[in-house]
Amino acid sequence: MKKGKKRYEIACYKNKVLEWRSGVETDLDNVLQIPSVFLSVSKGQTAPSQDLAKSFGAKTPVNDIILEILNKGELQVGEKERHAQLERVHNEVIDIVAGKLVDPKSKRVYTTGMIEKALDQLSTQGAHSQQDARGQSSGSGTGTPTNGEDDGDLKGKAKELAIWTGVVTTRSSKSQALDAMKALIAHQPIPVARARMRLRITCPTSILKQATKIPPKSTAADDDDADRTEDRTKGTVKDRILSYIEKVETQDVLGEEWEVVGFVEPGAFKGLGEFIGGETKGRGRAEVLDMAVVHEDD
Repeated sequence: MKKGKKRYEIACYKNKVLEWRSGVETDLDNVLQIPSVFLSVSKGQTAPSQDLAKSFGAKTPVNDIILEILNKGELQVGEKERHAQLERVHNEVIDIVAGKLVDPKSKRVYTTGMIEKALDQLSTQGAHSQQDARGQSSGSGTGTPTNGEDDGDLKGKAKELAIWTGVVTTRSSKSQALDAMKALIAHQPIPVARARMRLRITCPTSILKQATKIPPKSTAADDDDADRTEDRTKGTVKDRILSYIEKVETQDVLGEEWEVVGFVEPGAFKGLGEFIGGETKGRGRAEVLDMAVVHEDD
């Protein structure tokens, strides 16, 4: 990490750095190999205290300096590690996308190979689009829009279509999968639409108002809606069940049993089933009515 006119390093376990930044690891001792600040780790050259004082402030504790470098510094990895990390993220993105998109006519999911091929096609198109945009911006500016469209219309349409240029290692797999799905839906290299499962959920009314006891688990669907994830950390049993449902179709009380029919993302179904089974001790249930219902508004 460069601070002022000096570059500072700390010796860490690389896999632990990623876990620390994602919140999985909270013990600093498990992350650091040596609790010191270096000018060069490979040479074993520690940073003089006067340099640290000049760069970070005289009253800044060494531990705070280490934390700043750990949280904001650039992680140095070798070519093989970088390639392996990129491949891992790529595979995770493909798996997530393949689990959330279907053929809108047959309602069947695509294989990971078909999704990968479609994204490769979009990646090639995206690279060409960026090159064309750079070429136009560096041109003479004498081109004339066709079909009566002005520059503002063209720029607006360009922004409407999502562009996919491939995965990176600096963003989470889930957020990149969301971008990939938007691009596939916008460009349709193969016919795709987002799918939901249609469920009927029943639960005794005596349990609905009880405070939840089971902590929520993260699912593949969580990154798509941060508010829904936050809702799962609080509320009653009824609140938690409804937080998994993206759209309620019907909701009613039949005698001593509450029933709701609605649409749930496939990636959230497992977590919902586990919550209902554990919280109601088998008295509640989630029944699948349709495995892949296409939402037209996607």
